[in-house]
Amino acid sequence: MLFPSEVFLFVFLPIVLVVYYALLRKTKMLKNIFLLAVSLFFYAWGEPTFVFLMIGTILVNWLFGIAVDAFRDKKAVVNLLFVLLVLVNIGTLGWYKYSEFTVLQINRFLHTNIPVPIVPLPIGISFYTFQAMSYVIDVYRNRGKVQKNPLQVGLYIALFPQLIAGPIVRYETIAEQIQNRVENFGDFSAGVTRFCIGLGKKVLIANNMALIADNAFGLIINGEFQASMGMAWLGAVAYTLQIFFDFSGYSDMAIGLGQMFGFHFEENFNYPYISRTVSEFWRRWHISMQTWFRDYVYFPLGGSRVSKPRMILNIFVVWLLTGMWHGANWTFIAWGLMYFVILMFEKLTGLGKKEYWWGHIYTMVLVIIGWVIFRSTGMGNAFLYIKAMFGIGAKGIIDKAVWAYIAQNWIYFVFAILGCAPIMPLIDDKWKNSRLWQVVYTAGIIVCLVVSVSFISNNAYNPFIYFNF
Repeated sequence: MLFPSEVFLFVFLPIVLVVYYALLRKTKMLKNIFLLAVSLFFYAWGEPTFVFLMIGTILVNWLFGIAVDAFRDKKAVVNLLFVLLVLVNIGTLGWYKYSEFTVLQINRFLHTNIPVPIVPLPIGISFYTFQAMSYVIDVYRNRGKVQKNPLQVGLYIALFPQLIAGPIVRYETIAEQIQNRVENFGDFSAGVTRFCIGLGKKVLIANNMALIADNAFGLIINGEFQASMGMAWLGAVAYTLQIFFDFSGYSDMAIGLGQMFGFHFEENFNYPYISRTVSEFWRRWHISMQTWFRDYVYFPLGGSRVSKPRMILNIFVVWLLTGMWHGANWTFIAWGLMYFVILMFEKLTGLGKKEYWWGHIYTMVLVIIGWVIFRSTGMGNAFLYIKAMFGIGAKGIIDKAVWAYIAQNWIYFVFAILGCAPIMPLIDDKWKNSRLWQVVYTAGIIVCLVVSVSFISNNAYNPFIYFNF
Protein backbone atom coordinates (compact mmCIF):
# COMPACT_ATOMS: atom_id res chain seq x y z
CA MET A 1 0.00 0.00 0.00
CA LEU A 2 1.40 3.38 -1.00
CA PHE A 3 0.69 6.71 0.65
CA PRO A 4 -0.31 8.43 -2.62
CA SER A 5 -3.14 5.99 -3.35
CA GLU A 6 -6.90 6.17 -2.99
CA VAL A 7 -7.09 3.11 -0.74
CA PHE A 8 -4.63 4.65 1.73
CA LEU A 9 -6.03 8.19 1.68
CA PHE A 10 -9.75 7.38 1.74
CA VAL A 11 -9.97 3.99 3.47
CA PHE A 12 -6.94 2.92 5.48
CA LEU A 13 -5.85 6.20 7.08
CA PRO A 14 -9.34 7.48 8.04
CA ILE A 15 -10.28 4.15 9.64
CA VAL A 16 -7.00 3.98 11.57
CA LEU A 17 -7.39 7.54 12.86
CA VAL A 18 -11.00 7.04 13.91
CA VAL A 19 -10.26 3.81 15.80
CA TYR A 20 -7.06 5.21 17.35
CA TYR A 21 -8.61 8.42 18.66
CA ALA A 22 -12.29 7.56 19.11
CA LEU A 23 -12.13 4.02 20.48
CA LEU A 24 -8.66 3.66 22.01
CA ARG A 25 -7.85 7.18 23.19
CA LYS A 26 -7.40 6.25 26.87
CA THR A 27 -5.30 3.08 26.62
CA LYS A 28 -1.69 3.32 25.41
CA MET A 29 -1.18 -0.45 25.37
CA LEU A 30 -4.20 -1.01 23.13
CA LYS A 31 -3.09 1.88 20.93
CA ASN A 32 0.30 0.24 20.45
CA ILE A 33 -1.19 -3.18 19.72
CA PHE A 34 -3.57 -1.58 17.25
CA LEU A 35 -0.79 0.37 15.51
CA LEU A 36 1.30 -2.80 15.19
CA ALA A 37 -1.66 -4.74 13.76
CA VAL A 38 -2.50 -2.08 11.17
CA SER A 39 1.19 -1.67 10.31
CA LEU A 40 1.50 -5.39 9.55
CA PHE A 41 -1.73 -5.19 7.54
CA PHE A 42 -0.34 -2.14 5.69
CA TYR A 43 2.76 -4.12 4.70
CA ALA A 44 0.86 -7.32 3.95
CA TRP A 45 -1.41 -5.42 1.55
CA GLY A 46 1.40 -5.38 -1.00
CA GLU A 47 3.63 -8.11 0.45
CA PRO A 48 1.31 -10.88 1.77
CA THR A 49 4.13 -13.42 1.94
CA PHE A 50 7.02 -11.24 3.06
CA VAL A 51 5.09 -9.93 6.05
CA PHE A 52 6.11 -13.21 7.73
CA LEU A 53 9.75 -12.39 6.99
CA MET A 54 9.26 -9.09 8.79
CA ILE A 55 7.61 -10.81 11.76
CA GLY A 56 10.56 -13.19 11.89
CA THR A 57 12.97 -10.22 11.83
CA ILE A 58 11.06 -8.66 14.73
CA LEU A 59 11.15 -11.82 16.85
CA VAL A 60 14.80 -12.61 16.17
CA ASN A 61 15.98 -9.10 17.05
CA TRP A 62 13.74 -9.01 20.12
CA LEU A 63 15.57 -12.13 21.33
CA PHE A 64 18.93 -10.57 20.44
CA GLY A 65 17.98 -7.50 22.49
CA ILE A 66 17.11 -9.58 25.54
CA ALA A 67 20.31 -11.62 25.22
CA VAL A 68 22.57 -8.58 24.80
CA ASP A 69 20.97 -6.90 27.82
CA ALA A 70 21.34 -10.03 29.93
CA PHE A 71 25.01 -10.67 29.05
CA ARG A 72 26.23 -7.07 28.64
CA ASP A 73 28.91 -7.61 31.32
CA LYS A 74 30.35 -10.65 29.54
CA LYS A 75 32.33 -9.23 26.63
CA ALA A 76 33.03 -12.55 24.90
CA VAL A 77 29.34 -13.48 24.88
CA VAL A 78 28.29 -10.03 23.67
CA ASN A 79 30.86 -10.13 20.87
CA LEU A 80 29.50 -13.50 19.77
CA LEU A 81 25.94 -12.13 19.89
CA PHE A 82 26.92 -9.18 17.71
CA VAL A 83 28.57 -11.49 15.17
CA LEU A 84 25.34 -13.50 15.04
CA LEU A 85 23.32 -10.28 14.84
CA VAL A 86 25.24 -9.18 11.75
CA LEU A 87 25.17 -12.63 10.16
CA VAL A 88 21.41 -13.05 10.60
CA ASN A 89 20.33 -9.54 9.60
CA ILE A 90 22.86 -8.76 6.88
CA GLY A 91 22.71 -12.38 5.70
CA THR A 92 18.95 -12.15 5.23
CA LEU A 93 19.26 -8.77 3.52
CA GLY A 94 22.06 -10.11 1.35
CA TRP A 95 20.09 -13.15 0.25
CA TYR A 96 17.05 -11.22 -0.87
CA LYS A 97 18.90 -8.25 -2.28
CA TYR A 98 22.19 -9.56 -3.67
CA SER A 99 22.00 -13.32 -4.28
CA GLU A 100 20.89 -13.03 -7.91
CA PHE A 101 23.44 -10.29 -8.64
CA THR A 102 26.26 -12.23 -6.93
CA VAL A 103 25.66 -15.44 -8.89
CA LEU A 104 25.42 -13.49 -12.15
CA GLN A 105 28.81 -11.89 -11.47
CA ILE A 106 30.39 -15.23 -10.53
CA ASN A 107 29.13 -16.75 -13.78
CA ARG A 108 30.29 -13.70 -15.72
CA PHE A 109 33.84 -13.46 -14.40
CA LEU A 110 34.59 -17.13 -13.68
CA HIS A 111 32.73 -18.46 -16.75
CA THR A 112 30.71 -20.82 -14.59
CA ASN A 113 27.15 -22.04 -15.07
CA ILE A 114 25.72 -21.78 -11.58
CA PRO A 115 21.91 -21.60 -11.65
CA VAL A 116 20.80 -18.03 -10.96
CA PRO A 117 18.29 -17.80 -8.09
CA ILE A 118 15.27 -15.62 -8.83
CA VAL A 119 14.61 -13.98 -5.47
CA PRO A 120 11.86 -11.33 -5.23
CA LEU A 121 12.89 -8.24 -3.28
CA PRO A 122 10.71 -7.45 -0.24
CA ILE A 123 9.80 -3.76 -0.26
CA GLY A 124 11.51 -1.73 2.44
CA ILE A 125 13.78 -4.56 3.62
CA SER A 126 16.82 -2.25 3.73
CA PHE A 127 14.99 0.21 5.96
CA TYR A 128 13.50 -2.20 8.49
CA THR A 129 16.65 -4.34 8.66
CA PHE A 130 18.70 -1.31 9.69
CA GLN A 131 16.08 -0.36 12.26
CA ALA A 132 16.09 -3.87 13.69
CA MET A 133 19.85 -3.77 14.14
CA SER A 134 19.60 -0.29 15.66
CA TYR A 135 17.31 -1.70 18.36
CA VAL A 136 19.81 -4.28 19.55
CA ILE A 137 22.82 -1.96 19.37
CA ASP A 138 21.05 0.89 21.19
CA VAL A 139 19.89 -1.47 23.94
CA TYR A 140 23.50 -2.55 24.47
CA ARG A 141 24.63 1.10 24.54
CA ASN A 142 21.89 1.95 27.09
CA ARG A 143 20.28 4.36 24.63
CA GLY A 144 16.86 2.85 25.16
CA LYS A 145 15.40 0.25 27.48
CA VAL A 146 15.22 -3.37 26.44
CA GLN A 147 11.67 -4.37 25.57
CA LYS A 148 10.48 -7.56 27.26
CA ASN A 149 7.32 -7.43 25.19
CA PRO A 150 7.96 -8.35 21.52
CA LEU A 151 4.96 -6.26 20.48
CA GLN A 152 6.85 -3.09 21.46
CA VAL A 153 9.83 -4.11 19.32
CA GLY A 154 7.43 -4.93 16.52
CA LEU A 155 5.86 -1.48 16.74
CA TYR A 156 9.27 0.19 16.48
CA ILE A 157 10.37 -1.87 13.47
CA ALA A 158 7.06 -2.11 11.59
CA LEU A 159 5.39 1.26 12.33
CA PHE A 160 3.71 1.97 9.00
CA PRO A 161 4.57 5.70 8.50
CA GLN A 162 8.29 4.99 8.01
CA LEU A 163 8.13 1.30 7.10
CA ILE A 164 8.78 1.19 3.35
CA ALA A 165 10.66 4.39 2.58
CA GLY A 166 12.14 5.71 5.80
CA PRO A 167 13.39 7.80 7.37
CA ILE A 168 15.53 5.19 9.13
CA VAL A 169 14.44 5.70 12.73
CA ARG A 170 17.02 4.72 15.32
CA TYR A 171 15.67 3.08 18.45
CA GLU A 172 17.15 5.72 20.77
CA THR A 173 15.06 8.35 18.95
CA ILE A 174 11.67 6.90 19.86
CA ALA A 175 12.38 4.40 22.66
CA GLU A 176 10.57 6.56 25.20
CA GLN A 177 7.85 7.60 22.74
CA ILE A 178 6.61 4.04 22.30
CA GLN A 179 5.12 4.01 25.80
CA ASN A 180 5.17 7.65 26.91
CA ARG A 181 4.24 9.73 23.86
CA VAL A 182 1.56 12.37 24.25
CA GLU A 183 -0.81 13.12 21.39
CA ASN A 184 -2.18 16.65 21.06
CA PHE A 185 -4.02 18.77 18.55
CA GLY A 186 -0.95 20.89 17.77
CA ASP A 187 1.09 17.88 16.71
CA PHE A 188 -1.85 16.38 14.85
CA SER A 189 -2.53 19.51 12.80
CA ALA A 190 1.19 19.98 12.10
CA GLY A 191 1.34 16.35 11.00
CA VAL A 192 -1.59 16.77 8.61
CA THR A 193 0.06 19.85 7.11
CA ARG A 194 3.41 18.08 6.73
CA PHE A 195 1.70 15.09 5.12
CA CYS A 196 -0.10 17.29 2.58
CA ILE A 197 3.16 19.02 1.65
CA GLY A 198 4.89 15.67 1.17
CA LEU A 199 1.99 14.38 -0.91
CA GLY A 200 2.25 17.41 -3.17
CA LYS A 201 6.00 16.96 -3.55
CA LYS A 202 5.55 13.34 -4.59
CA VAL A 203 2.44 13.56 -6.79
CA LEU A 204 2.72 16.99 -8.39
CA ILE A 205 6.47 17.44 -8.81
CA ALA A 206 8.28 14.09 -8.57
CA ASN A 207 5.83 12.18 -10.74
CA ASN A 208 5.84 14.81 -13.48
CA MET A 209 9.64 15.00 -13.42
CA ALA A 210 9.66 11.20 -13.70
CA LEU A 211 7.87 11.34 -17.05
CA ILE A 212 10.66 13.46 -18.52
CA ALA A 213 13.47 11.52 -16.87
CA ASP A 214 12.13 8.11 -17.92
CA ASN A 215 11.75 9.24 -21.52
CA ALA A 216 15.25 10.75 -21.59
CA PHE A 217 16.98 7.73 -20.07
CA GLY A 218 15.03 5.51 -22.47
CA LEU A 219 16.67 7.22 -25.46
CA ILE A 220 19.75 4.98 -25.30
CA ILE A 221 18.99 2.56 -28.12
CA ASN A 222 21.45 0.14 -29.76
CA GLY A 223 24.40 1.65 -27.91
CA GLU A 224 23.66 5.26 -28.88
CA PHE A 225 21.91 8.22 -27.30
CA GLN A 226 19.18 9.07 -29.79
CA ALA A 227 18.71 12.73 -28.89
CA SER A 228 20.51 16.03 -28.33
CA MET A 229 22.89 17.15 -25.61
CA GLY A 230 20.13 19.44 -24.33
CA MET A 231 17.79 16.46 -23.95
CA ALA A 232 20.44 14.58 -21.98
CA TRP A 233 20.81 17.49 -19.55
CA LEU A 234 17.05 17.99 -19.31
CA GLY A 235 16.56 14.33 -18.42
CA ALA A 236 19.39 14.41 -15.88
CA VAL A 237 18.04 17.56 -14.22
CA ALA A 238 14.51 16.10 -14.23
CA TYR A 239 15.74 12.96 -12.45
CA THR A 240 17.72 15.09 -9.99
CA LEU A 241 14.48 16.87 -9.10
CA GLN A 242 12.42 13.67 -9.21
CA ILE A 243 14.51 11.74 -6.71
CA PHE A 244 14.68 14.67 -4.28
CA PHE A 245 10.96 15.42 -4.29
CA ASP A 246 10.07 11.72 -4.34
CA PHE A 247 12.32 10.82 -1.43
CA SER A 248 11.83 14.00 0.63
CA GLY A 249 8.11 13.87 -0.15
CA TYR A 250 7.85 10.37 1.30
CA SER A 251 9.91 11.47 4.30
CA ASP A 252 7.59 14.45 4.84
CA MET A 253 4.55 12.17 4.67
CA ALA A 254 6.18 9.73 7.11
CA ILE A 255 7.13 12.48 9.56
CA GLY A 256 3.63 13.96 9.27
CA LEU A 257 1.93 10.62 9.84
CA GLY A 258 4.17 10.00 12.84
CA GLN A 259 3.14 13.34 14.34
CA MET A 260 -0.53 12.43 13.91
CA PHE A 261 0.07 9.51 16.29
CA GLY A 262 2.36 11.36 18.69
CA PHE A 263 5.71 10.18 17.29
CA HIS A 264 8.50 12.62 16.47
CA PHE A 265 10.94 11.37 13.82
CA GLU A 266 14.13 13.21 12.98
CA GLU A 267 14.43 15.22 9.77
CA ASN A 268 15.72 13.37 6.73
CA PHE A 269 16.44 16.22 4.29
CA ASN A 270 17.61 19.79 4.76
CA TYR A 271 17.55 21.46 1.34
CA PRO A 272 20.56 19.52 -0.02
CA TYR A 273 20.58 21.25 -3.41
CA ILE A 274 21.68 24.57 -1.89
CA SER A 275 24.99 22.98 -0.81
CA ARG A 276 28.31 24.55 -1.80
CA THR A 277 30.40 21.42 -1.29
CA VAL A 278 29.71 17.74 -1.74
CA SER A 279 30.48 17.25 1.95
CA GLU A 280 27.71 19.70 2.80
CA PHE A 281 25.37 17.94 0.37
CA TRP A 282 25.79 14.70 2.31
CA ARG A 283 25.12 16.47 5.59
CA ARG A 284 21.78 17.53 4.14
CA TRP A 285 20.76 14.48 2.05
CA HIS A 286 19.15 11.33 3.54
CA ILE A 287 20.33 12.37 6.98
CA SER A 288 18.95 9.27 8.72
CA MET A 289 21.03 6.93 6.54
CA GLN A 290 24.19 9.00 6.97
CA THR A 291 23.63 9.09 10.74
CA TRP A 292 23.09 5.31 10.83
CA PHE A 293 26.33 4.57 8.96
CA ARG A 294 28.21 7.12 11.06
CA ASP A 295 27.03 5.74 14.41
CA TYR A 296 26.96 2.02 13.64
CA VAL A 297 29.79 1.60 11.10
CA TYR A 298 32.16 4.58 10.92
CA PHE A 299 32.56 5.26 14.64
CA PRO A 300 32.92 1.56 15.62
CA LEU A 301 35.67 1.23 12.98
CA GLY A 302 37.53 4.07 14.67
CA GLY A 303 36.14 7.04 12.79
CA SER A 304 38.71 9.77 12.22
CA ARG A 305 40.57 9.14 15.51
CA VAL A 306 42.97 6.75 13.81
CA SER A 307 45.88 7.00 11.40
CA LYS A 308 45.18 8.67 8.06
CA PRO A 309 45.38 5.41 6.04
CA ARG A 310 42.98 3.73 8.47
CA MET A 311 40.63 6.73 8.31
CA ILE A 312 40.61 6.50 4.51
CA LEU A 313 39.82 2.78 4.77
CA ASN A 314 36.97 3.52 7.19
CA ILE A 315 35.44 6.07 4.83
CA PHE A 316 35.90 3.67 1.91
CA VAL A 317 34.00 0.95 3.78
CA VAL A 318 31.15 3.35 4.62
CA TRP A 319 30.70 4.49 1.02
CA LEU A 320 31.03 1.00 -0.42
CA LEU A 321 28.28 -0.13 1.94
CA THR A 322 26.24 2.99 1.16
CA GLY A 323 26.31 2.14 -2.53
CA MET A 324 25.47 -1.50 -1.92
CA TRP A 325 22.61 -0.57 0.44
CA HIS A 326 20.82 1.12 -2.44
CA GLY A 327 20.70 -1.88 -4.73
CA ALA A 328 22.36 -4.85 -6.42
CA ASN A 329 23.97 -3.23 -9.45
CA TRP A 330 27.44 -2.01 -10.33
CA THR A 331 25.93 1.44 -10.85
CA PHE A 332 25.12 1.75 -7.14
CA ILE A 333 28.60 0.58 -6.16
CA ALA A 334 30.20 3.02 -8.63
CA TRP A 335 27.95 5.80 -7.32
CA GLY A 336 29.03 5.11 -3.74
CA LEU A 337 32.73 4.92 -4.64
CA MET A 338 32.44 8.11 -6.70
CA TYR A 339 31.38 9.94 -3.56
CA PHE A 340 34.17 8.28 -1.59
CA VAL A 341 36.73 9.75 -4.01
CA ILE A 342 35.10 13.21 -4.03
CA LEU A 343 34.67 13.38 -0.26
CA MET A 344 38.23 12.21 0.37
CA PHE A 345 39.48 14.88 -2.03
CA GLU A 346 37.49 17.55 -0.18
CA LYS A 347 38.62 16.26 3.20
CA LEU A 348 42.31 15.98 2.38
CA THR A 349 42.48 19.33 0.57
CA GLY A 350 40.27 21.22 3.01
CA LEU A 351 37.83 22.09 0.21
CA GLY A 352 34.93 20.63 2.16
CA LYS A 353 35.32 23.24 4.92
CA LYS A 354 35.47 26.29 2.64
CA GLU A 355 32.91 28.15 0.57
CA TYR A 356 33.71 29.39 -2.92
CA TRP A 357 31.54 31.41 -5.29
CA TRP A 358 31.64 28.49 -7.71
CA GLY A 359 31.01 25.88 -5.03
CA HIS A 360 27.29 25.45 -5.76
CA ILE A 361 27.91 24.90 -9.48
CA TYR A 362 30.73 22.44 -8.83
CA THR A 363 28.60 20.54 -6.30
CA MET A 364 25.46 20.34 -8.44
CA VAL A 365 27.32 19.20 -11.56
CA LEU A 366 28.87 16.33 -9.60
CA VAL A 367 25.56 15.49 -7.92
CA ILE A 368 23.73 15.44 -11.26
CA ILE A 369 26.39 13.19 -12.80
CA GLY A 370 26.09 10.96 -9.75
CA TRP A 371 22.33 10.69 -10.21
CA VAL A 372 22.87 9.69 -13.86
CA ILE A 373 25.01 6.77 -12.69
CA PHE A 374 22.47 5.96 -9.97
CA ARG A 375 19.52 5.99 -12.44
CA SER A 376 21.18 4.06 -15.27
CA THR A 377 20.48 0.37 -15.79
CA GLY A 378 24.17 -0.42 -16.24
CA MET A 379 27.58 1.24 -16.31
CA GLY A 380 27.67 1.13 -20.12
CA ASN A 381 24.47 3.14 -20.36
CA ALA A 382 25.71 5.51 -17.68
CA PHE A 383 28.87 6.30 -19.66
CA LEU A 384 26.86 6.76 -22.87
CA TYR A 385 24.47 9.14 -21.15
CA ILE A 386 27.22 11.19 -19.46
CA LYS A 387 29.12 11.47 -22.74
CA ALA A 388 25.94 12.73 -24.44
CA MET A 389 25.61 15.39 -21.71
CA PHE A 390 28.98 16.75 -22.88
CA GLY A 391 28.17 16.46 -26.58
CA ILE A 392 29.91 13.16 -27.31
CA GLY A 393 27.59 10.91 -29.31
CA ALA A 394 24.61 13.26 -28.95
CA LYS A 395 22.42 14.21 -31.90
CA GLY A 396 23.13 17.91 -31.92
CA ILE A 397 23.12 20.60 -29.26
CA ILE A 398 19.38 20.96 -28.71
CA ASP A 399 16.22 19.71 -30.40
CA LYS A 400 12.50 20.44 -30.55
CA ALA A 401 11.70 17.81 -27.92
CA VAL A 402 13.57 19.82 -25.28
CA TRP A 403 11.48 22.94 -25.93
CA ALA A 404 8.30 20.85 -26.05
CA TYR A 405 9.01 19.29 -22.63
CA ILE A 406 9.83 22.69 -21.13
CA ALA A 407 6.70 24.27 -22.60
CA GLN A 408 4.49 21.49 -21.24
CA ASN A 409 6.10 21.27 -17.80
CA TRP A 410 7.51 24.72 -17.04
CA ILE A 411 5.18 25.23 -14.08
CA TYR A 412 6.45 22.03 -12.45
CA PHE A 413 10.07 23.09 -13.03
CA VAL A 414 9.39 26.50 -11.46
CA PHE A 415 7.83 24.99 -8.33
CA ALA A 416 10.55 22.32 -8.16
CA ILE A 417 13.41 24.81 -8.34
CA LEU A 418 11.75 27.11 -5.80
CA GLY A 419 11.13 24.09 -3.54
CA CYS A 420 14.84 23.25 -3.51
CA ALA A 421 15.58 26.39 -1.51
CA PRO A 422 14.32 27.29 1.99
CA ILE A 423 12.08 30.08 0.69
CA MET A 424 8.84 29.00 2.37
CA PRO A 425 10.37 28.56 5.86
CA LEU A 426 11.86 32.05 5.60
CA ILE A 427 8.52 33.55 4.59
CA ASP A 428 6.68 31.57 7.25
CA ASP A 429 9.13 32.64 9.94
CA LYS A 430 8.82 36.30 8.97
CA TRP A 431 5.04 36.40 8.54
CA LYS A 432 3.92 33.63 10.92
CA ASN A 433 2.02 36.13 13.08
CA SER A 434 0.22 37.64 10.10
CA ARG A 435 -3.39 36.53 9.84
CA LEU A 436 -3.33 37.12 6.07
CA TRP A 437 -0.32 34.81 5.70
CA GLN A 438 -2.00 32.14 7.80
CA VAL A 439 -5.04 32.27 5.51
CA VAL A 440 -2.90 32.16 2.36
CA TYR A 441 -0.76 29.31 3.75
CA THR A 442 -3.80 27.25 4.78
CA ALA A 443 -5.45 27.83 1.41
CA GLY A 444 -2.24 26.73 -0.32
CA ILE A 445 -2.13 23.48 1.67
CA ILE A 446 -5.78 22.75 0.82
CA VAL A 447 -5.19 23.44 -2.88
CA CYS A 448 -2.09 21.21 -2.80
CA LEU A 449 -4.13 18.38 -1.25
CA VAL A 450 -7.08 18.75 -3.65
CA VAL A 451 -4.90 18.88 -6.77
CA SER A 452 -2.77 15.95 -5.57
CA VAL A 453 -5.87 13.84 -4.93
CA SER A 454 -7.23 14.73 -8.37
CA PHE A 455 -3.99 13.49 -9.97
CA ILE A 456 -4.20 10.26 -7.97
CA SER A 457 -7.88 9.77 -8.86
CA ASN A 458 -7.10 10.25 -12.55
CA ASN A 459 -4.49 7.47 -12.39
CA ALA A 460 -1.63 9.84 -13.20
CA TYR A 461 1.85 8.37 -13.59
CA ASN A 462 2.97 7.27 -10.12
CA PRO A 463 6.31 5.38 -10.14
CA PHE A 464 7.72 3.89 -6.96
CA ILE A 465 11.48 4.45 -6.65
CA TYR A 466 11.86 2.34 -3.50
CA PHE A 467 11.46 -1.05 -5.15
CA ASN A 468 15.29 -0.99 -5.43
CA PHE A 469 15.71 -0.34 -1.70
